[in-house]
Amino acid sequence: MRQILGQILPLAVAVTISPVPIIAEILLLFSDRPLPNAGAYVGGFTSGVAVVLLAFTAIAATQDGGAWAEGGSTVTALVSLVLGVLLLVGAVIRFRRRPAPGEDTPMPRWMDGIASFGTPRSLAVGVAVGALNPKNIAMALAASVTVAGSTLSTGEEAVTLGAYTLVAVLGVATPFVVALFMGERARPLLDRWREWLGRNNSTVMAVLFLVFGVVLVVQGIQGL
Repeated sequence: MRQILGQILPLAVAVTISPVPIIAEILLLFSDRPLPNAGAYVGGFTSGVAVVLLAFTAIAATQDGGAWAEGGSTVTALVSLVLGVLLLVGAVIRFRRRPAPGEDTPMPRWMDGIASFGTPRSLAVGVAVGALNPKNIAMALAASVTVAGSTLSTGEEAVTLGAYTLVAVLGVATPFVVALFMGERARPLLDRWREWLGRNNSTVMAVLFLVFGVVLVVQGIQGL
């Protein structure tokens, strides 16, 4: 199980380091009902990440006794290789589209008016962001084929998937925990985080895509 955790937790780190979802969480903490709205967003994000991961794992598990028995490691390696190449391409695109020094990266349209969101809408947005983000989907796919191609027991698989989900949501959960324990004192700190993430969003994502793209490509080549 430790070996599998060592392979999939770095993928969860790639999910948790996501400036835009974290900025959205911080903005909700500046809304009229900060803790209920931000808490709903974290819960929705967690649910979205978990549902996609479980769905991919369940689909991959249907190949038990077939593709996995005959060449599961090859399938895992090919998935890692393809996803790695896509991330490398994404790194180049992100780097070339980075804003000029001192400018913030434009935020997605779904964040318009986010400070006025209510709890139900915050929950819905959290689910959508957690489940539909292309990077999250790619990481969940790589993690699921790794788990499905292993010999983990049902209990070990549950622990492994739970650990992946926990690490994947740390990014959006951290501002909420900070606000929960610090109260109003957290506002200046959270605002500095938001400003830094806004300025460096494209650069952070480009570096992230590059690092994890290389990792997945190497894993894919080694597995072939």
